[in-house]
Amino acid sequence: MSENLFAKHKATLDGALAAIHSRDYFSPWSENPSPRAYGETAAADGEAAFQAHLNKPFDLDMPGISGRVGGEVSPYGIELNVQYPTVDMDKLLPAMDDARKAWRDQGVEGRTGICLEILDRLNKRSFEIAHAVMHTSGQGFMMAFQAGGPHAQDRALEAVVYGYETMASVPAQATWTKPQGKHDPLVMEKKFTACGRGVGLVIGCSTFPTWNTYPGLFASLVTGNPVLVKAHPAAVLPAAITVQVAQDVLKEQGLPPHIVSLFVDADPSQPETMALAQRPEVKLVDFTGNTAFGDWLEQNCPQALVYTEKAGANTIVIDSTDDFKGMVRNLAFTLSLYSGQMCTTTQDIFVPKDGIETDLGHKSFDEVVEAIATGVSKFLSDPDRAAMVLGAIQSEATAQRIEDSRGLGTVVRDSEKLTHPQFENARVRSPLIMTIDADKEDIWGQELFGPISFIVRTESRDHSIELARDVVKKHGAITMGCYSSDDVQLDKIEEAALDACVALSINLTGGVFVNQSAAFSDFHGTGGNPAANASLADHAFVANRFRFVQSRRHPK
Repeated sequence: MSENLFAKHKATLDGALAAIHSRDYFSPWSENPSPRAYGETAAADGEAAFQAHLNKPFDLDMPGISGRVGGEVSPYGIELNVQYPTVDMDKLLPAMDDARKAWRDQGVEGRTGICLEILDRLNKRSFEIAHAVMHTSGQGFMMAFQAGGPHAQDRALEAVVYGYETMASVPAQATWTKPQGKHDPLVMEKKFTACGRGVGLVIGCSTFPTWNTYPGLFASLVTGNPVLVKAHPAAVLPAAITVQVAQDVLKEQGLPPHIVSLFVDADPSQPETMALAQRPEVKLVDFTGNTAFGDWLEQNCPQALVYTEKAGANTIVIDSTDDFKGMVRNLAFTLSLYSGQMCTTTQDIFVPKDGIETDLGHKSFDEVVEAIATGVSKFLSDPDRAAMVLGAIQSEATAQRIEDSRGLGTVVRDSEKLTHPQFENARVRSPLIMTIDADKEDIWGQELFGPISFIVRTESRDHSIELARDVVKKHGAITMGCYSSDDVQLDKIEEAALDACVALSINLTGGVFVNQSAAFSDFHGTGGNPAANASLADHAFVANRFRFVQSRRHPK
């Protein structure tokens, strides 16, 4: 090992360890893409690095490379045409499994230091990654920079420190002494080695190709498992850059670079994800995506531990408010951000049919609906702001879903096709908002991914709470929000959230939004309702990815 990477990054590790216990704000990396934080030429260098990938082969170091494939098309209308290596899994996976010994022998501090070095280098390439995320996911540039860069790196660091703390809770060596009265004590010298379970498979998604990939990748890696990143066919480049950075660090440390590898389907129309997930070498699977495939993974991979984040119907209860305008502004941003293509975006907003009490007097149901619809339209009235916030629709399937959903309720704000000021062929859509009666749960209770929301007309304030709780328990959710100026109702809503095991945001009217979460403080998902079986991140997310294996002997 040419450098003590653990010592190099110890300050970052210590800060992150303190943060997971205080739950206060922490990040070692700036979310502001400014020259002061990243250097005077970082923005131009990052864009140039992204452009340099286009229309060229992308090189990685892996056994079993058999060809090349690539067909990513940006939601902004640009063909990327990056050609990635395809691999023979019968050669790659056994080689990765064989590399487990070398990775294990780095020890807890060795692996932690290497993971921290990888993250440090990823941060330095945040502008390059931002353009890669933008042009695969459709996120606007600022969101792609933040969520694809430092925020994703924060979540990765969070997984690393949970893994480190869990493994470091047991000493590498210990002397065991048992008194024997008049006889000499029994003495044993013991060693405890944290051993990974096998190859970790991380199945990437198209909308957040780094943010949703990094927690599982780094949780498995730091705990001693080689990791294979199975990139989504529409969002390979951010994953490929990540694997390339990891391989560079591993090679410098004298380790097999394929400890972190990339798998790209040779034929995207015939994905090999199922076959990969059932391979005997694969002992860990991390997945973000649709419920049907998440359920399949949970039910059909008995050789592996499977961590899933699936679909759900996120909810907000509007009971009353003492800041009506602030509530509307907050909801307008929430419903617009990345065109609703977030697993945390609100779909169902529950409002009593008799309206609500506000600081501006009583507001009828129709007045609340009109205010929300008008607020979204006003927020998106500036074309540059709309383009930045909405981004582009990642897939044609989501765009078609918007078209197909108009008849599901009464449209109060129609989705529009907007023109992006920079990319004329961008697939940009504004939010579709509909009203619907509470008894149509078969419609509003299902997840409709994209900028599609229902304002549900309920019988009463308590009925709203009941519906919000029940839909989460039945179908799952990552987020629940509420607005109420009544402490009694707030207690009821909080109890409903606890019962449904879903994170709750209360009376957000400022710069914090229900569909955003902060690493080291907010848990993303709980693992306690059908939307996810794990939380990003906590000790449970890492603790089962390794085992302590001991040896003991009499002292010499």
